[in-house]
Amino acid sequence: MNRRRSLPALVADHTILTALALMFLLPFCFVVLTSFMSSAQAGSGLSWPKTWHPENYVEVFSRLDVFNNFLNSFQYAGLATLFMLLSSIPGAYALARIRFRGSRVIFVMIIFAMLLPPQVTAVPVYVMFARLHMTGSLWPLIVPNLLGDAFSIFLLRQFMLTIPKEYTEAAKIDGCGEFRTMIRVIVPMAKPGIAAAAIFMFFTCWNDYFGPLLYTSEAKENWPISYALATFRAQRSANWDLTMAATIIAMVPVILVFFMAQKVFVQGINLTGVKG
Repeated sequence: MNRRRSLPALVADHTILTALALMFLLPFCFVVLTSFMSSAQAGSGLSWPKTWHPENYVEVFSRLDVFNNFLNSFQYAGLATLFMLLSSIPGAYALARIRFRGSRVIFVMIIFAMLLPPQVTAVPVYVMFARLHMTGSLWPLIVPNLLGDAFSIFLLRQFMLTIPKEYTEAAKIDGCGEFRTMIRVIVPMAKPGIAAAAIFMFFTCWNDYFGPLLYTSEAKENWPISYALATFRAQRSANWDLTMAATIIAMVPVILVFFMAQKVFVQGINLTGVKG
């Protein structure tokens, strides 16, 4: 009886999961198929190419400086992620493991910083970097991460709270200070949470459009792939085949990064936020 009752539930579960998977996969399939159509087919509403045109991808590379845009994106996302980790890990460790006066107030301020739209501070921050003669490059988007990222600090703090205190207490009994305890004990055990925070930051920077629009719109040689793709789409609004091909090219590195780090990323998300 239990097997007979579980079979409909099993079918229902798979049906729901299949429907959800199709909801997410159909737009991606549409983009892929459109990228292989001709310009006339892409605008005709056809769901399947009559003739396949892989040369669309070659034409994208000839019309768009893809390699330089990728290099700029990797520079932006890579350095921003590195700077975020260097600054956010100590901050998260202090909030999770060190009890000091005002720690709760600081944590509440970090929560408020997460809720603050970046557009609110865009003007004063732009004026500051303009006076430092750093506009026209990606550095105004990279350097602020040395001061920490509110969401990353919150995420890492929540993960570090799941690590038993006995490990840090044992390290301190052995003579380790706070910094050595963080490096030797907490950081190795918090690798899934660190990986999750790093991937979130990398994807955010890779897909960022507002920041490059604000600082690099007049310097084409510093465009990341996100801003270059948006500009390409505006210039080729009638050529949806080329636009979709450029979109697929821009998505490939992100997809590869996610699948390479998928296991540790999911583990970090599952374990983060168990304790408040």
